[in-house]
Amino acid sequence: MNAALRKAMAASRLTETDVAAHLGVDPKTVQRWLSGQRPYPRHRWAVADLLQVEESALWPEEGRPQEDPALSEHAHRVYAHRWEVPREVWRDLFASARQEIGILVYSGLFLADDAGMAEILAERAGAGVGVRIILGDAQSRQVEQRGEAEGIGEALAARARNALLLFRPLLGIDGVEIRTHATVLYNSVYLTENRLLVNQHVHGFPAAKSPVVEIDRARSPDMAETYVRSFELVWKGAKRVEP
Repeated sequence: MNAALRKAMAASRLTETDVAAHLGVDPKTVQRWLSGQRPYPRHRWAVADLLQVEESALWPEEGRPQEDPALSEHAHRVYAHRWEVPREVWRDLFASARQEIGILVYSGLFLADDAGMAEILAERAGAGVGVRIILGDAQSRQVEQRGEAEGIGEALAARARNALLLFRPLLGIDGVEIRTHATVLYNSVYLTENRLLVNQHVHGFPAAKSPVVEIDRARSPDMAETYVRSFELVWKGAKRVEP
């Protein structure tokens, strides 16, 4: 438990909900910080600012590394289901990009339907980051087969069409390109120049209920390169969506 953080919040007369609202995170995220989980640097700075205390008073550096240790040599973190990946992990993945953002999915509607994520992608593109989005071709046999495998039939094609409509306004920004593909995906890939989130595709289950592996490209370049090359192969054969 982080007693220092709890004491500072009490002194400032702020609740978990107050802190969450100020930082734009879920209250459960603040609960995890109070339980001892170490926030990302930008969140530590923001909390320290909000509570008017030194960051080191809330999260001492002595005796612990700057970031949580990697799960293994290859996987930095593993989530049992995509829905378990905290929203701030997705936000941090894209907001921290300085060179490139890549999204390879069948629909990715959970991102397309999130106005906050769309703002991050637009902001990053405006800052010169190349943004490439590859969505499933809603009319392709591959999307149809995946819908059947997930037990949702034509709903997946509808989700792909909706995602395209929601992502389409980004095409008005220089550096953003959207394509559609008709390939068999064994996983969805979300990448930047630093990290990847790889969502496994499990037969009979939707992507939201399937595992996600986080890969640090510097710590595991060979494993990361496998998924990056796969992304590039799909990108090369995908059809460009015109503005």
